[in-house]
Amino acid sequence: MASKIKVGIVGGAGYTGGELLRLLINHPQVDIAFINSSSNVGNPVSKVHADLIGETDLTFSAELSDDIDVLFLCVGHGDAKKFLSENTIADHIKIIDLSQDFRLSNKATIDNRNFVYGLPELNREAIRTAKNIANPGCFATAIQLGLLPLANAGLLNEVYTTGITGSTGAGQALSVTSHFSWRANNIQAYKTLEHQHLGEIGQSLLQLQKNDDIDISFVPWRGDFTRGIFISSTLKCDLSIEELTVLFENFYSTHPFVAVSKAPIFLKQVVNTNKCVIQLEKVGTKLVVHSAIDNLLKGASGHAVQNMNLLFGLEETAGLKLKAAWF
Repeated sequence: MASKIKVGIVGGAGYTGGELLRLLINHPQVDIAFINSSSNVGNPVSKVHADLIGETDLTFSAELSDDIDVLFLCVGHGDAKKFLSENTIADHIKIIDLSQDFRLSNKATIDNRNFVYGLPELNREAIRTAKNIANPGCFATAIQLGLLPLANAGLLNEVYTTGITGSTGAGQALSVTSHFSWRANNIQAYKTLEHQHLGEIGQSLLQLQKNDDIDISFVPWRGDFTRGIFISSTLKCDLSIEELTVLFENFYSTHPFVAVSKAPIFLKQVVNTNKCVIQLEKVGTKLVVHSAIDNLLKGASGHAVQNMNLLFGLEETAGLKLKAAWF
């Protein structure tokens, strides 16, 4: 693009807002026009996000300018719909919403705006021509990327999934289970079999495997680390591990942020990156698909930048070539 993309951010003080700023400040095709935060008006960004000291002179404001190309909504669940109901956003402005408000097809429209579900590995072409994007959930992204090739081949049946996430997945607001004294040396299952991301997962899988035979049982866990998600999905499958590996490699051959590993995978491979790494294991008729992502990047802000790149015809990986926090 000859000119840079002008970006506005609403809700820039939280974890996803901070990670989005870190990415966009260093994006070669972006100018940040404003960062809206009702609780931090006038504060330097680096006062709230101390990791950005020396990186930017931007300050938080109450501004909502129409002189932008895209607006990121880094607000809580329910707040994106409320914000759009209370504010008039010019028609030329594209919106990328990081909440869950518009992810389901029966809730994807507000006023004259229809939101496309922003999973590039499933909806890349629809994203390219969209005006509004509903960014996928973090658990949903990790689980779906582990299952999409199987759905595409019509191989899904009963799936038993467990997943563990870091404390940043709960957001920045303090709660009993986000305190260090609770998280350290501790894990806990929560929202067993009824996590809010199940709806969007089922919706996506049915795009590829058009029957109602898919049954996903999901048990999420709170982990004693700060960031990352590790998923293990178990199901019956008659294909050999060699056939399955080819199936996955072919499905993701044109998707730059998904890698299939033949060696055991681990969380540090993906923390601080926009990657999803997948490993397959097979014992008898049981297949286990492991998938790992950074919940704040491929699970949120990095994913949103990837969608922005597609919306504006940029290289999909622009601003997202990040090194894993390996050590």
